Amino acid sequence: MKPDWGIRGANKRPHRQAPSSMAGSPKSLPQRLGNPVIGIIGSGDFSRSLAIRLVASGFSVVVGSRNPKRIPKGLFPDGVELRSQREAVDSAERVIFAAIYPEHYSTLVGLRDGLAGKVLVDVSNATRLDDGELSNAEQLAELFPQSRVVKGFNVISAWALQTGAHDGSRQVLICSDCSDSKATVVQLTRRLGFSPVDLGGLVASRDIEKAPLHLFPSWEGATLVTFLLFLFFYGYNVVKHVLLPYLAHGEHNFYQLPLETVNQTLPAVALILLGLVYLPGLVAAVLQLARGTKYKRFPSWLDRWMCRRKELGLMSFLCAGVHAVYSMCLTLRRAAGYRLLNAAYRQVKAGVENSWEEQQVWRSDLYLSCGILGLGVLTLLALTSLPSVGNALNWREFTFMQSGLGYAALTLSIMHTLFFGWDFAFFPEAYRYYLPPVYLLALILPCVVLVALNTICKYF
Repeated sequence: MKPDWGIRGANKRPHRQAPSSMAGSPKSLPQRLGNPVIGIIGSGDFSRSLAIRLVASGFSVVVGSRNPKRIPKGLFPDGVELRSQREAVDSAERVIFAAIYPEHYSTLVGLRDGLAGKVLVDVSNATRLDDGELSNAEQLAELFPQSRVVKGFNVISAWALQTGAHDGSRQVLICSDCSDSKATVVQLTRRLGFSPVDLGGLVASRDIEKAPLHLFPSWEGATLVTFLLFLFFYGYNVVKHVLLPYLAHGEHNFYQLPLETVNQTLPAVALILLGLVYLPGLVAAVLQLARGTKYKRFPSWLDRWMCRRKELGLMSFLCAGVHAVYSMCLTLRRAAGYRLLNAAYRQVKAGVENSWEEQQVWRSDLYLSCGILGLGVLTLLALTSLPSVGNALNWREFTFMQSGLGYAALTLSIMHTLFFGWDFAFFPEAYRYYLPPVYLLALILPCVVLVALNTICKYF
């Protein structure tokens, strides 16, 4: 049978079928309904969701259970035949889903003759990340050597099966040693509204089964870098503004720890993360120019770094956004009210009628304006990193957004920091306990990136 059987009738409206208690021989199902019949072994939640999606896509479905009479009425949608496992296997034209726990695969050995020559789709997941063991799909293939085992649909949740792929990108990872059977499942996946990804032979099922066990695997590096940077700068601020003043002069500044110290740390982390987004591109450009070719592979560390730029950029946006919220809340604190009253009292006591300082007015307006503009551009960059938005842009538009506006955001962020610091860096008071201000440390890497970019554009 050719693997394109699932394409016929793809645009037809699904037939309204009788309730699951309808009588009749299961072998008459294909002739009666005129649609491809898919078999599902198992009657759990995943089996139910898969049956809903298959029926909605125009397939006839027969579910095999060890005891179909114990399945509550109405659990499966109308049109789904509830039969014994043997009847489900005999009714299925070619594709059968094994929607049971792997430890129960051995109970299906009695169906080996009925499963011979048919496509057996394994939807199970691994339970641990141990290496060196055979996957569930490979074990299933050993139990049923005459069947064509295909791994797939294990990375799709029951909820995604019921709602379809319309609420986001839904990739289905597929692998098998039989190319024809794999092509059949690939076309079936497309008809269900999902995006199949062919990962090769059945040995790839070891990684596919472990995929749901990983928690944000692509975010590990960016999260670790963000945490380490936050830990460093937070500790630096605590030592300089809280611990050393207490030890040297008995000043009690511990009230700054929950909000003020955090707000001093976040912009430094955001600025350095944004610099780390664009630094690997410059390193890669220098390597290509030094080698005289762009066809040599980058070092593995640089390749991994470049593949994590999106995550670093989003973490930078997160820190910048939280910093903006913290900054707006500074004036709401009780400590800010006390400071304002104390400043007003000192001004009255000193007989100062007008405390207006033109230079400080310009400083505050400039650094606030640059900060707002920089956060706005970062927001735009974060939105274009979403697949639904980025896919609507052509390559030139996407490059302009992520590269051109990215460097604009970096420049605005540096200007925001420079205007905030103003000329304070030239006064000895800024280096209390011989420690430089945090914003000076945070400016080093972003300024190096901009200088390197200017140098590369100027000479090359």
